Amino acid sequence: MHRVFAEEPECPLRRIEAFCKLLDDQSVYASQERRSADALRREVFSHAAGLHPLVERMDSLFENSAEEVRRQISQRLQWDWQDISDSLFADVIDFHRLESFPGYAGPRELLSRYNVAQIQAALFSAISITVRAGADFKRILRAGRLARLMHTITGPQSGCWQIELTGPASVLRETRRYGVNFARFLPALICCCDWTMEAMMESRGLRNLRLHLSSRDGLRSHLPPDDKFDSAVEAEFAAKWGEEDREGWSLRREAEILHAGQKTFIPDFVMEHVTGRRVLLEIVGFWTPEYLEQRVRTLQLFRGVPIVLAIQEANAARIAQAVAGADVIAFRKVLQVKSVLEVLRGLPGVSA
Repeated sequence: MHRVFAEEPECPLRRIEAFCKLLDDQSVYASQERRSADALRREVFSHAAGLHPLVERMDSLFENSAEEVRRQISQRLQWDWQDISDSLFADVIDFHRLESFPGYAGPRELLSRYNVAQIQAALFSAISITVRAGADFKRILRAGRLARLMHTITGPQSGCWQIELTGPASVLRETRRYGVNFARFLPALICCCDWTMEAMMESRGLRNLRLHLSSRDGLRSHLPPDDKFDSAVEAEFAAKWGEEDREGWSLRREAEILHAGQKTFIPDFVMEHVTGRRVLLEIVGFWTPEYLEQRVRTLQLFRGVPIVLAIQEANAARIAQAVAGADVIAFRKVLQVKSVLEVLRGLPGVSA
């Protein structure tokens, strides 16, 4: 790569190294031989040391031929010398052997990955990031949490939520280490739609540097899109319900955001009746005890909101007791549409 771009005036060394890093990220290197390289060196050098010095041409003073010593080592190890030579420093990064190169789909994909990587590098110096999110608020918030970013939530205003992402390093001089988390957050953000971002940065003594991005800037993420559903239970229930109304009820995925202080809760589904009545549906399936405890606290916080809880039967009684007054449906493996409709029929003010 260095040789290819060496004569290009518009391609300085730092840009060449950035492209090399992206190509290296897509490379698959042999790993098995690295673990044995150290032992192989000791074996080869120990044998050769007793015959030092080695020469290419023997004479009256130097009678140990390098070629003969290589033959002896090869015979001793029962391995072709060329293979020994290739593996001798396999644990040194410059000598890692390339096994395959999946690469990129084409030049545009490589350039797209380069552009995103450049912004990620800039975010290493970020102190805080403010994201204004619309339709994909939940996905963006989840991405921020997975990147281990501290966040403050405000909104909604004009249909947008504001997420302020900061961290412990924002109050210190050195922010680069925490900036790695900002960089990790970016590809997940780009996967989403309907957002704008403003990053505050400090670099080389310069403060109040700002970086503006939005979902309209054309950046493309290398990450696969998130699954539409969090679990197979949700996906199967939505598929069984279908696109049509059921007894006057329509079903929409994550169409409501509940907000109290810094706590947000996005139920799995919103069911809306032709009369205008809205009921939320939250499916609590097979999760860890820690998750269930956290989910109970969230449900208790929004106790006054009309919500139907569909809970895997092993946990149904305990959660129903903790969230008294909620309509609860216990299911084994699959949530049946008829079970949900039975609860909806019993709601006051709603006729089938």
